Amino acid sequence: MTDLFAAGAISIHGAQENNLKDVNLKIPKHQTTVFAGLSGSGKSSLVFDTLAATSRRELNETFPSFTQQYLPKYGQPTVDRIDHLPVAIVVEQKPIGRNSRSTLATYTGIYSVLRLMFSRLGQPWVGYSEWFSFNLPQGMCPECQGLGFVDDVDERQLIDPNKSLNEGAMTFAGFQPGTWRWKEYGNSGLFDLDKKIKDYSAEEYDLFMHAPQQKLKNPPAKWGRTALYEGLVPRMLRSVIHSASGRHHEAALAKIVTRKPCPVCHGSRLNAKALTSRIAGYNIAEVSNLDLVNVLKFLDQIDDPKGKPMVRELRSKVQALVDIGLGYLSLGRGTDTLSGGEAQRIKIAKYLTSSLSDLVYVLDEPSVGLHPHDIQLITRSLKKLKARGNTIVLVDHNPAIISAADYVVEMGPQAGKNGGRVTFTGTYPQLLQSDTITGKMLRETIHFRKPRQPQAWLTVDHVTAHNLNNVNARIPRGVLTVISGPAGAGKSTLVSAFKHQMADQDYIDLSQNAVGINIRSTPATYLNILNPLRRLFSKANGGVSTQLFSYNGKGACPRCKGKGVMITEMAFMDPVVQTCELCHGKRYSQEALQYTYHGKDIAEVLNMSINDTLAFFKDVPSIDQKVQLLHQVGLGYLNLSQSMTTLSGGEVQRVKLAMELDHTGSVYFLDEPTTGLHLQDTQRLIDLFEGLVNKGNTLILIEHNLKLISQADWLIDMGPDAGKYGGQVCFEGQPATSVHDPHSRTGVALAKLGAEA
Repeated sequence: MTDLFAAGAISIHGAQENNLKDVNLKIPKHQTTVFAGLSGSGKSSLVFDTLAATSRRELNETFPSFTQQYLPKYGQPTVDRIDHLPVAIVVEQKPIGRNSRSTLATYTGIYSVLRLMFSRLGQPWVGYSEWFSFNLPQGMCPECQGLGFVDDVDERQLIDPNKSLNEGAMTFAGFQPGTWRWKEYGNSGLFDLDKKIKDYSAEEYDLFMHAPQQKLKNPPAKWGRTALYEGLVPRMLRSVIHSASGRHHEAALAKIVTRKPCPVCHGSRLNAKALTSRIAGYNIAEVSNLDLVNVLKFLDQIDDPKGKPMVRELRSKVQALVDIGLGYLSLGRGTDTLSGGEAQRIKIAKYLTSSLSDLVYVLDEPSVGLHPHDIQLITRSLKKLKARGNTIVLVDHNPAIISAADYVVEMGPQAGKNGGRVTFTGTYPQLLQSDTITGKMLRETIHFRKPRQPQAWLTVDHVTAHNLNNVNARIPRGVLTVISGPAGAGKSTLVSAFKHQMADQDYIDLSQNAVGINIRSTPATYLNILNPLRRLFSKANGGVSTQLFSYNGKGACPRCKGKGVMITEMAFMDPVVQTCELCHGKRYSQEALQYTYHGKDIAEVLNMSINDTLAFFKDVPSIDQKVQLLHQVGLGYLNLSQSMTTLSGGEVQRVKLAMELDHTGSVYFLDEPTTGLHLQDTQRLIDLFEGLVNKGNTLILIEHNLKLISQADWLIDMGPDAGKYGGQVCFEGQPATSVHDPHSRTGVALAKLGAEA
């Protein structure tokens, strides 16, 4: 193992962040190290909250204090010191721009270079680079404002003509009387608030519904000094339908909006003048419609010496995306249509073209959303990054990612307060021989279950959407079905077709979207156990006020007002965040903390993990039944007072699942529920699904986890590749049969693992 450390090591001394137990660790430089272990065992605390946070914080401190005020702030991790720490580049799982104006080309910077090239080489010359931008007035199509589509709004769905504004004539959520959006009409002085909409004159109706954004002449006193008035339809288009907030109203907007290609620019987003300029026979919109493989062929046709630097820059950026398996994407693909796996690979590709070396790249589960076939492309790209003299540090549970690492660190032995220790360091072969949880799980062979018999079938015929062309498929009811295939192969599109087929039936849709949570949401608030908990404390202490046990109310620490910390603003320097000296971070007043239940004060109870609460609340059914639900879906490591905004997409989905475990005869749709789960937790989830199917439910999962696929009754494998090179059903049948079908990428991956019937 000594040669692994030939280039030196990053040495962490005394890491105590979150649940870490005074961890000392050496990470080899210029190698790939994977951190494995149960969810909640301390991997992220060590890698992101300690190593990456220290690097980013100290890098920021090299800038002048004036510049530091504009940089992101990173807290001071609880660690004695870290030696030989390179600059950290963190590649997170966060989705990239969900804006209708953001495309693959604009996000990666490719479009800026392309615009410059057309302004220099395009014939005839039409203007500077901004004349080719669909996000600027000079270049955008005047009809669709550069979006490429127009939305027809059904006005009848926005208003009730039999009501006045005071009676709630505007029916869309957020426009009810008294809301700030309502006040833009109610306070304008333009309308009689008690007059029914059906009684408006044609001029009044047009002003109310269609008026463009404008400054009011002689507005009433209630009207804001800088406020602009805008008719209801353009207001909806601008601030709801075409904004990020539209995602929260998708179901409601589907009834109101019909979207179609722009009749003027036909989806090109640009005005007619910009489209006249051509290079090698293509205008800029036609280049944007090419997939990346064909963009490279287009670049090969450019021989003008003036274009050399731009062609070189474009080829470098595009080739990196092709090499990581994204050659099927077009430059004009909207970033709001990219899957999580595609988004993360785009970020990795961005760094593959960097000349910098001696950095530490920190990746958060790069296997998320990826089929085993795609993971080979990721590991190949990471090897290229490493070959340039960089250090790669990953947090991941995927066996294929772990096996490709030079060095493995396992955290454990359990989750939460029983974790936070290093339980293994060594190579992958050594891990396989070890007695650790991860080592044992990796040694297990995959066995196919005996398939259950379907009760009936769900079918879709002639599905044509996105990259699916005339596809037929069927799913058995009363069993577990997995839809698998490479990222971008058409899995979500096929599932959407099944949901559409069931539009008039009830089904349970458990996506990875947020659960309507805010910064103050915790498992305790989401489970609605705070009120019974306060009543419990009140009853156990002679009926004192339940408000004493709320840190947002009467029980708040008087010094920190229930925050648990004191924040001192330091102008252009980092604010100093100190644990409150009065309550020591507990958030509660001394009066509240003097009351106990079973020997623990309210702060100590809220600091318990879900697993710890199982025995503590076993005699309190109103709380016990709810915490059991989170335990059942593998979230026992979560802390009762942990912020819900810190949960991953997979955790959010399992929280939703916990609330839906009592159904019989229902259809569940899940999207990669094993995301972020250790192999042991995956087995617990499989057992949970088994119980749901035994209760007569139908489970339909998009999933890449081979262990879970082996326990399914039916498999639909989409592919063979992604985008226009996919969109076909490559295999349909029992999972055990797929290993004999060379057209099934999932079957090939199962066969490689030696899966047995």
